[in-house]
Amino acid sequence: MRINEDTLLEGGKVVLVPYNADHVPRYHQWMCSPELQKLTASEPLTLEQEYDMQRDWREDDDKCTFIILDKQKWADPSIPEQECMVGDVNIFLTDPSDPSLAELEIMIAVPCYRGKGLGKEVTRMMMCYGIHKLGIRKFEVKIGLDNKISIAMFKKFHFRELSVSEVFQEVTLGVTVNEALQKHVFGNMDFMLQREYGKARDSRQATFTPLSL
Repeated sequence: MRINEDTLLEGGKVVLVPYNADHVPRYHQWMCSPELQKLTASEPLTLEQEYDMQRDWREDDDKCTFIILDKQKWADPSIPEQECMVGDVNIFLTDPSDPSLAELEIMIAVPCYRGKGLGKEVTRMMMCYGIHKLGIRKFEVKIGLDNKISIAMFKKFHFRELSVSEVFQEVTLGVTVNEALQKHVFGNMDFMLQREYGKARDSRQATFTPLSL
């Protein structure tokens, strides 16, 4: 989607930025991992195919993608943005007849960042963005049956089991947005700041100007 091409979302531990061409080489390294291919039900792609995919996702009206950055690293302008990457988060509009229904997908690709609450924060931020910017009223997630931690996390966001596929060994959870969900899960939304990505990126780059030898 182009709607988020200049959107930066800042939370307590993470910064979400639009997926652009600069991120592709690092993303491609991640997706060469058999573990991540299995977790995301993805096929291995060449680097060129990954660039094509990034361009397609940017133009596609039914996919909204952000790259997850380590906020602490990103705050240091001497660290390239690509080295701050820890995962990605997507909203997919899965039903052309119902644009208020979306599938949410989160990947914490760097193992040392798992189990630190990043997935929970990203879920909260992305659901909030989907509700207020994309008009999403129903969210679904598909999770492997053996991924008990993720299942438990989404249930904290009031997701409930919709179906189980023994063939694909996954469970589909869903939640409908209502006033109670917005009040108890999102509150006054002071947990997230939205800024212009281009200005933030340019300011960060201007702050760090390497010395020329």
